[in-house]
Amino acid sequence: MHVSKRINKIGVSPTMKVAAEAKLMQSRGESVIDFSVGEPDFPTPPNVKEAAVRAIANNQTRYTLNQGTIELRTAISNKLNKENGLEYSTDEIIVSAGAKQSLYNTIQSLIYVDDEVIIPAPYWVSYPDMVSLAHGQSVIVPTTEETGFKITPEQLKKAITPYTKILILCNPSNPTGSCYTRKELEAIAKIVEENNFYVISDEIYEKIVFDNFEFVCFASLSDKIKKKTITVNGLSKSYAMTGWRVGYAAGPENIIQAINKIQSHSTSNASSVSQAASIEALKGSQDYVEMMRKEYEQRRNFLYDALISIKGITCYKPEGAFFLFPNFTNYFHKSTHVFRIEHSFDLAMYLLHHVKVATVPGSAFGAEGYLRLSYATSMEDLKEGVERIKEALAQLH
Repeated sequence: MHVSKRINKIGVSPTMKVAAEAKLMQSRGESVIDFSVGEPDFPTPPNVKEAAVRAIANNQTRYTLNQGTIELRTAISNKLNKENGLEYSTDEIIVSAGAKQSLYNTIQSLIYVDDEVIIPAPYWVSYPDMVSLAHGQSVIVPTTEETGFKITPEQLKKAITPYTKILILCNPSNPTGSCYTRKELEAIAKIVEENNFYVISDEIYEKIVFDNFEFVCFASLSDKIKKKTITVNGLSKSYAMTGWRVGYAAGPENIIQAINKIQSHSTSNASSVSQAASIEALKGSQDYVEMMRKEYEQRRNFLYDALISIKGITCYKPEGAFFLFPNFTNYFHKSTHVFRIEHSFDLAMYLLHHVKVATVPGSAFGAEGYLRLSYATSMEDLKEGVERIKEALAQLH
């Protein structure tokens, strides 16, 4: 017996592959600098951990409502109102086991055979495979370093067909860290308003923005846009809670209830303890979040300056997230005496095995020629990692 044909259409997440290889090397005692994983290196805030301990002591360890506890959905509703100027009832919000599940369930709820999903590239690795699993078609729109890796209104117009069902916006972006300004979002919103499709706005890096950049939630642009937008967010990145697995979606009630149906037949509710901790994260002091943001900004500045000082590397200076997406094409078609670099996967493997620096090839994100480097790691590791990259590149001729 064989596995389903639709499973053969997708692969394992390339970021997970590189991370697994790096962890295997580390388990053998090798000194690997890991720039591959999109995960905060900070511990979860103390008040959040304490809330989880209290929840366990109070026996909050049973199933919750499939859609998430009323208390957590109320906290999310209040957050969206206070920070984003959006009004959602608790029936228009669903809590899932991570923002990834929120995204997956949303796509499953909206997409069927031959429906098209517009995905600007570079894109987060899972978007196209999620569309494939829903029997939809991904319409990949390549963006450029010159436009800050953002889809332009002209590109969006050209990509729309009678089959267009969704546009996925990742803002701030994984893998590039680029952010859309209000003006750029308004230009996209105008096109959305004129056409009959939805927008999934993935805003998981919302709180990690730099240089006083004004983050704008897409759904907040107008009432008409709000009705066409499903906002996906979560606690993983902003609150260093990746392992707690709490994400959420907010949108039109009929879509949220469709997501609720799917979730009821797959995972059911997110962890009860994690939900209790998430209430504290949203309602408690935000000082820890700001401390992390400031630290990421310092790291971005250091790594960006260090990379562009290397001859042959260009890099867009991102406004958010914790990634840089430098262009390494000037090092393609070069060799050591045993290794030749033809594309980004070769370069990622060369850096991993030659100088023990883990990165993710740009091809994983639909953008050949680049590597994604996460600076969610210590300044000490950043400094050491850059020196190793310089050493490795110097040996290519």
